[in-house]
Amino acid sequence: MKKVLLGTVALVALAVPASAADLAARPYTKAPPLVPPIYDWSGLYLGLNGGGGSAHKCLDVVNAGGVVVAPPLAMGCHDATGGTAGGQIGYRWQTANWVFGVEAQGNWADFKGSNINLVFAGVQDETKVDAFGLFTGQVGYAWNNVLLYVKGGAAVVRDKYRIADVATGLTINDADETRWGGTVGAGLEFGFAPNWSVGVEYDHLFMGHRDVDFFSTGIVGAPAGAFAGTARIGQDVDIGLVRVNYRWGGAVAAKY
Repeated sequence: MKKVLLGTVALVALAVPASAADLAARPYTKAPPLVPPIYDWSGLYLGLNGGGGSAHKCLDVVNAGGVVVAPPLAMGCHDATGGTAGGQIGYRWQTANWVFGVEAQGNWADFKGSNINLVFAGVQDETKVDAFGLFTGQVGYAWNNVLLYVKGGAAVVRDKYRIADVATGLTINDADETRWGGTVGAGLEFGFAPNWSVGVEYDHLFMGHRDVDFFSTGIVGAPAGAFAGTARIGQDVDIGLVRVNYRWGGAVAAKY
C-alpha cells in the first residue's frame, strides 16, 4: 500500500510541471493609442483687444439758429478713422462642436475725420468717436482648438462734433452725444495653450440717423452756450480687431 501511495505522489509531481508548461501563454494586449486632446471652449474669459476702425458720417442741417430748414440741406460726408484699444469679458459653453456665448466689450477709440461744409462758407465739420461698447450673443463652430463664430447685438458709441473756422481752426459750434444702435460681426479664434486663445474679429455698427443739437462757443455771433442749430447725422462704423483671451474652465481634456 505504501508503495502505491508513493508512486501516485511521484506521478502527480511529474504531471503538474508538464501541465503548466502546456498552458497557453497569456496574450499581450497593446495599450490603446492616445487620442489627440480635445479643446473645450467652455468657461468664463477675459481679454484685451486692439485695432482700427472707420466711422462713415453724413451731416444735414435741419435747423439753423432756430429756423427750420426743410428739406434738410446736405453739409457733407466724411470717414472718421483711427485706432482703438479695449477689453472684453464673456462666457461660452460648448456642446459637441457648437459653441454659444455672451460678451460685453468696451473700447477707447480715436476715430477722427472732417469735411468742408457745403452749406455754410468758410467752415468745416469735424467729428470724433472716442469710445464704443458692444453687448452681443455668439454662435460658433469649433474644430478642436479653432473656433469660427458670428455675433450680434447692441452697440453704443460716444461721439463729439464741432463746426470749426477753416482759417483759424477755432471752434464756432460744438456738440456731443451717446448713440445706441446695433452690431453684427464675425471672428476666428485659435487656442494656442490650454487656457489662452488669440483671434481676429470684424464688426459693423449700424448707428442710424439722429438729430443732434449744436451750441455756440461764443466766438462768433451768439453768446457761449446759446442754441446754434440742429444737424441730422447718419453714422455707420466698421472695426477690425486682434483679440487675446484667457479662459477659466474648459481647458484641454485628453482621451484614450
